[in-house]
Amino acid sequence: MSFRPRDLAGRMARRASAPDGFVRETFSLPREEARARARAFLKSYPKAAYMSEVERWRELPGGAIEFTMHRLGTAD
Repeated sequence: MSFRPRDLAGRMARRASAPDGFVRETFSLPREEARARARAFLKSYPKAAYMSEVERWRELPGGAIEFTMHRLGTAD
């Protein structure tokens, strides 16, 4: 699968570090995929080390879920 430059730019924009030190990633997925993605994120970046959590979420028309996960950049 190849990506167009604007696809890459969009992905990079959704994965930005804010001045508060957290890295944020935003996803829009069907409900079950959203649940699985959030669980995988928390498994990869455990809350105890990265302060990971779902920052915000909303249900979109058609039942998809848009959500933003955040975590610290490092576990130090």
